[in-house]
Amino acid sequence: MGWWQVNADTLAGGRFVISPLTEVISSLKLLMWLQRPLAHPGERAWRDAHSPALRQRLADDPITALLLECAFRPTWNADFITPTPLADGEQTFARELARMRAAPPDAVLDDLTVALEGPPPAALHRTDLADRAADLLEWVWEEMVLPQWPRRRRVLEADVVSRTAQLSRGGWAAALDDMLPGMRWLGGDRLQINTRDYPPREISGAQLLFVPVSFSTSWVAWEGRQRYAVVYPCAGALAEPDRPPSLDALGALLGPARAHLLALLGSPKSTTQLVALTGLALGSVGRHLKVLLDARLVRRRRAGRSVLYYRTETGDTLIDSQLERSG
Repeated sequence: MGWWQVNADTLAGGRFVISPLTEVISSLKLLMWLQRPLAHPGERAWRDAHSPALRQRLADDPITALLLECAFRPTWNADFITPTPLADGEQTFARELARMRAAPPDAVLDDLTVALEGPPPAALHRTDLADRAADLLEWVWEEMVLPQWPRRRRVLEADVVSRTAQLSRGGWAAALDDMLPGMRWLGGDRLQINTRDYPPREISGAQLLFVPVSFSTSWVAWEGRQRYAVVYPCAGALAEPDRPPSLDALGALLGPARAHLLALLGSPKSTTQLVALTGLALGSVGRHLKVLLDARLVRRRRAGRSVLYYRTETGDTLIDSQLERSG
């Protein structure tokens, strides 16, 4: 199995980071892997809408198409195309992309050699590969991800809040065990990353980052021995579309914002999560929750330092009846 040796200081300093570039790489992976199972209907709709444009662009640029084929392997990514995010302030897409463009040509070829377990094709022995990869990712960002980025960012922020709540309730073992398929805390100082037959890596003393993405793609990345990242898909329930049209009738009764909040509370969530998911101000969320509490449609309970809200049986009945009516 693939596992990392992590000391207490490294784990204690682990942090969650939202990376626009990593989100774009995740989106590109989803578009490329047309045969892979999808986690939720939103993935299929997004992929079906955008994969034809990617196929056309790659058909017009066979060098970049070959580069992607060699850089994204079934069990390994070339390091230059999945850079480890920074954790020293706000991550902007432009800043992250500039780091990718700066990758030395010899290092890019070395990364491709590792991914391919052999030398890259002769057509890729050139000096502009990092720029080609960056140009494609910039196109995916501008055409496909940026229009959705405000909502995607709210969903990713909500996942971080949820993971932090898990961490406060059950420690790192609880926060990590369902992050990736095959990932779990083995005890002692061992973190299993996957079930593949990779040698262990000693990462004690390094910076450890956890990076959520919207789609069901995942990988690990590292930069020397200084910084390691685990890229994981955010919780499936958070990745679903904002509010199904079937709740319109309930919105007429409760008001659209309160109906939306009630729909989101099928699983317990904090006010911080609800702010991230809805884009509403904290005060507005609090006022809507008070109405739902007074109407006995939601309850609340404390979990560590957080107060979590969730639907009552009456609230479940309202949501279920709307879904049945629309079906």
